[in-house]
Amino acid sequence: MPWSDFLPILVLALMTEAVLGYSDRLYTRIGHPVTWIGRLITFLDNNLNSQTRPAEWNRLAGVAALLLLLAVTGFAGGVLSLFLHGLGFIGIAVSAVLASSLLAQRSLHDHVAAVAKGLRTDGIAGGRAAVSLIVGRNPETLSEAGISRAAIESLAENFSDGIVAPAFWLGAGGLTGGVLYKAVNTADSMIGHRTPRHEAFGWASARLDDLVNLPASRLTALLIIIAAALSRGTSARGALRAVRRDASRHRSPNAGWPEAAMAGALGLRLAGPRIYGDVRVEDHWMGDGRAEATAADIDRALAVYRTACGLLLALAAGLALLVWVIARS
Repeated sequence: MPWSDFLPILVLALMTEAVLGYSDRLYTRIGHPVTWIGRLITFLDNNLNSQTRPAEWNRLAGVAALLLLLAVTGFAGGVLSLFLHGLGFIGIAVSAVLASSLLAQRSLHDHVAAVAKGLRTDGIAGGRAAVSLIVGRNPETLSEAGISRAAIESLAENFSDGIVAPAFWLGAGGLTGGVLYKAVNTADSMIGHRTPRHEAFGWASARLDDLVNLPASRLTALLIIIAAALSRGTSARGALRAVRRDASRHRSPNAGWPEAAMAGALGLRLAGPRIYGDVRVEDHWMGDGRAEATAADIDRALAVYRTACGLLLALAAGLALLVWVIARS
């Protein structure tokens, strides 16, 4: 499929996913691309990751597993793209529908909005139940402010790696690029943790995920800053100041950018020390505002997020039009 088709596919995919999302019925019947990729990662982990061999062996095995994962998913995406290219406009439309499954605009919004609703209807218990579905930290340790911050942090970070990053790679590499990105990101989420089992085996996946998310994390911060300038009760200047001062201090090379931007936009402090399971993780605060976030702050963050999603769509459409004009000239 020619590069000139990638951006129109991205525009249609963003619109399709924003309106329809991914059907729960469809998920129940056939699963989701992430679950299919996850099964392959689980197979590779079970068969190549040995707990009786040295760490150096598992690191090499992890590199081999990553290469196999990319080969299989890249081949599948490439064959599918070649087939759809022969169908003309119908192929572009089908590609867009398939590509929409790699994005998570609607589901992310709904999951984060559920946290605010849980806090309002059932108090801390409701908030903890809702936030436990989107974050890995121990919900029983979270106060109302901790629940609200966790939801906003998840919104900011997942806007980057669940929407902007797959959109970036869909625009750059079409359906194949989007599938390859999703494979890397899923591998990082499953085996890229610093646990006794995966610290060596998941090293390659974690490092590659850091690399492929680098451009999207910066673009996400920019989108949030512009969205803050267009939203009520938010500060683009505060977002820019927080990004410049705090983004590079985050323990993640990418998560700090959208989190700092969102923190500065809302006048909050995000990130900071957190508890995952029984482990306390020390991290720098993003932003210098108040730490006592509320359900109302989640609503404000969602408003910024919706505007930023609109900006992402406008950017993709503008680039698609530019490519079309250049191709016609």
